[in-house]
Amino acid sequence: MGELSELFAPNRIAVVGATEREGAIGRAIMDNLIDEFDGEVVPVNPKYDELFGLQCYGDVGETNADLAVIVVPPKVVLPAMKSAGEAGIENVVVITAGFGETGSEGAAREQELRDIAEEYDLNVVGPNSLGIMNTDVGMNATFGPDMALDGNMSFMSQSGAFITAVIDWANDEDIGFKDIVSLGNKAVLDEADFIEAWNDDPDTEVIIGYLEGISAGREFIDSARDVTKDTPIVLVKSGKTDAGAQAASSHTGTIAGSDAAYEAGLEQAGVIRADSVQHLFDTARVLGDQPLPENKDVAVITNAGGPGVMTTDAIGESDLKMADFTDETLEAFSESLPAEGNIYNPVDIVGDADNARFKEALDVALADDNVGMALVLTCPTAVLDYNQLAADTVELQQEYDKPIAACFMGGERVDAASDVMKDAGIPNYFDPSRAVDGLEALSEYADIRQREYDAPTEFDVDRERARDILETVKERDETRLGVEAMELLDAYGIETPTGDIVDDPADALDVAERIDGDVVMKIVSPDILHKSDIGGVKVGVENEEVYDAYEDLITRAKNYQPDANILGVQVQEMVNLDDGVETIVGMNRDPQFGPLMMFGLGGIFVEILEDTTFRVAPVSEAEAEDMTKEIDAAPMLRGARGNDPVDIGGITETIQRLSQLVTDFPAILELDINPLVALPDGVKAVDVRLTVDPDEL
Repeated sequence: MGELSELFAPNRIAVVGATEREGAIGRAIMDNLIDEFDGEVVPVNPKYDELFGLQCYGDVGETNADLAVIVVPPKVVLPAMKSAGEAGIENVVVITAGFGETGSEGAAREQELRDIAEEYDLNVVGPNSLGIMNTDVGMNATFGPDMALDGNMSFMSQSGAFITAVIDWANDEDIGFKDIVSLGNKAVLDEADFIEAWNDDPDTEVIIGYLEGISAGREFIDSARDVTKDTPIVLVKSGKTDAGAQAASSHTGTIAGSDAAYEAGLEQAGVIRADSVQHLFDTARVLGDQPLPENKDVAVITNAGGPGVMTTDAIGESDLKMADFTDETLEAFSESLPAEGNIYNPVDIVGDADNARFKEALDVALADDNVGMALVLTCPTAVLDYNQLAADTVELQQEYDKPIAACFMGGERVDAASDVMKDAGIPNYFDPSRAVDGLEALSEYADIRQREYDAPTEFDVDRERARDILETVKERDETRLGVEAMELLDAYGIETPTGDIVDDPADALDVAERIDGDVVMKIVSPDILHKSDIGGVKVGVENEEVYDAYEDLITRAKNYQPDANILGVQVQEMVNLDDGVETIVGMNRDPQFGPLMMFGLGGIFVEILEDTTFRVAPVSEAEAEDMTKEIDAAPMLRGARGNDPVDIGGITETIQRLSQLVTDFPAILELDINPLVALPDGVKAVDVRLTVDPDEL
C-alpha cells in the first residue's frame, strides 16, 4: 500500500461503469465530477465510444488515470481492478456492493479483492462505499447529492448515508471539510490508514469519524497514539448497547461487553469519543480553531445570574474547574463593577452591563494567570450591542491567546455576532453546557498531547510450564479450567496461597496438616462458577474437621448439579481478609481489540457492584497503576478510615503479569483472578477461572 496523497488529489479520474442513464450511480458520479473537479474525468464503458461529450474507453487500463472509481456489477469489479493494477493505477475506489456484507459468496469475492490489491500494491477504498471527496480539487467522487464546503476537518464514516446527511446539515451550518471518505467494508484501507495519512496532511487540523467497528483494535491504538500527538481525533462509535451481547462464562466476560473495549481502547489511543453528532462537531470545531489551555480553570463572565448558575453546574459536572482569581484580579473587579455585581467566579457584571463593562471584565479575567479559559455568557439587553461584544471577544482572544467559548443567548439578533466569532474560530452556543463541553474537549486534548506512553514490562516467566497447563484442555471435553490451573499463575510469577487439589478426604487431611493454622476448602469444578452460592466453600476448617468438610462439599456439588465435572476439593491456606481488600483482575478477549484487562472490587459482589475499569492489553506499569486509581473503591486500597494501605505495587504488577500471560497465549479467551486479595504486605490470587480455545494452542 502506497501513500494516500494522490488518492485525494488525483489529476485524472477514470469512472469504470460510467453511463448517461438517468438514475444510475455511474451517471451520478460522472455528473458530480464533471461539475467541479479541477482535473480530467475519463468515462470507462465498453458499450460506448463517447459519454458526456468525452472519449469513452473500453478498459480502465487504457485511461492513464491515477484514480479509478469502479461502479460495475460485483463479478466485473475484480477484472477491472486487475486491469488498473497492470496499468500502474495505484488508487481504486470500489463503489459496488455485493462483497463481504452479503454472505459466503461475497466474502470469497472480497478475499479475492484483497489478493489483487496485495499483488498490485493498490490503495483500495471499499467495496460497498459511497466514494470519496476532496474540497481542495473539487473532487466529489461519490454518488451523494451535494459537494462539501471547504474546511480543515477530514471525515471518515462507515455509513455512506450518514455522510450524505452530515454534508447536507454541514452546508447549512457553514461547516467545511478537507477530505471525506466512505470506508465501506474496509477490505484494504481502514480507519488506521486514513488517520495516519491525514496526520501528514498540513491542511487537516482535526480528524473526525463515525465508526461501527474497528478492524484491528490494538494496531489502531498504536497508530492513533502517534497521530494524536499532533492532530486531534474525535469519533462517534455506535453500538453502546451491545454490552453483554456475547455469552460469557466468567465474571469479566459478563461485565465486559464490546463497548467497554471501545471505551478503553479509544481512551488509550488518545481519541476523544463523542456521544452524538452534535457533540462530534462541537468538539471538532473548537479543536480546529482554538488554542489549547494551560490549565483547566475557567472564568465565566456573564450579565445573567440564572444562566451563570447553570454554567457553574455544568463546569462542576465536567473535568474542568471554576478559576480562583488572584487578589489583584478581585481588586480590579471591585473597582470596575457596580456594588450589586459579583467579583467572584462566575463574575456577574449585572444586567445593565454595556459593551465597555463586558470588555473590561473579560480583559481582567484573561489577564489572570490562574485563568486557563473563559466563557462569555450573555442574554440580550437594550444596552448591549452583540456585534460589538463579538468583536471585543475576538480582539481579547487574539491578545491573550487563551481559548474562549461564547454563549450569546437569543435568536436572530445573535446571528451576525455569531458569524463574526465563527470567522475567528470562537464557537457560539445557545446552551451553556455545550460551551462547557467545547472547553472540556480542549482541556482533554491538551492532556492527550502531554501523554507519555511507556512500553509494557517484560517479566521473566515460564512459558513452557504455562503452555503445558493450558494444553490439559485437549485431554478433556471441557474447555474451562478452574483452581486446578493455579499453577498457571505461578508460572507467571503471580503469588498464590499454599495448597493443593485432592480427590480423597485422606489426602485433604494430609495437605491441611502441612499448612499452619486453619484452612479453606473449595469444591473444584469448571461447571460451578459461583461456589459460594451452593455452599461450595468452607472457611476456617480445623484439621479434625477436614474429612467431614470434604464429604460435605462433594455432596453439595452433586446435589446442586448432578452432571457437573467434579475434579475434587482444593485445600488452601487461609488469607486474612480482615487485613486486606478483595479485588478482581480479569481478561475477556474482544473480537476487535483482543485481550481486554479488567480490574475492580472483587469477591462475591463483583457482578452486582461492577466497580471496574478496563484497558486493552498489553498494559504498561503506568496504565496498570492508573487502573487502581479509577475504581470507586480506590480509597479502600489506599487506607481509608485509618486502615493500613494495601500493596498497590503488588496489584499493579499482577495486572501487568496477567496482561503478559493473555498476550502470550491468544488461546485464553477469558480469565478471572477473583479474589485477588490485596494485603498491606503483598497480594495473593485465591481463585482462578479461565476458558481456553484448544485450537489456538
